Amino acid sequence: MSNIENDDQEDKPLDPVMENVRRKMMRLQLVSGGIMLLMFMAVLAAIVYKINTRESKPEAAVAGGVAVPSDAPVKATATLPDGFAVSAVSQSAGQILFYGVMADGLRKAFLFDIAASRIVAEIDVKGN
Repeated sequence: MSNIENDDQEDKPLDPVMENVRRKMMRLQLVSGGIMLLMFMAVLAAIVYKINTRESKPEAAVAGGVAVPSDAPVKATATLPDGFAVSAVSQSAGQILFYGVMADGLRKAFLFDIAASRIVAEIDVKGN
């Protein structure tokens, strides 16, 4: 009985036609495994790309550091001193710079912060 088990365990050489089919199947298995690995790497790269681009973008509801409500615009009042004649205005990152001349001839700049709704800096301008 032990002789029969030894015969089953020994591999007999395949005929040339079956060996050819086995080689083709192995090649097909390797090619499809490689394609699946390539597609898996592409999916991982797309996930990493989406995560990185989403974190770097600012939120749409924030404009220049000021949260803009969806139902109404932001309302603020910049109270400049009496006698101040505005000659130029500039805006950046939620702040507005008013540049002009006081009634006594002094040149000044006032920096108004929209989020704080107040003048945050008063700058005397000297020279040319």
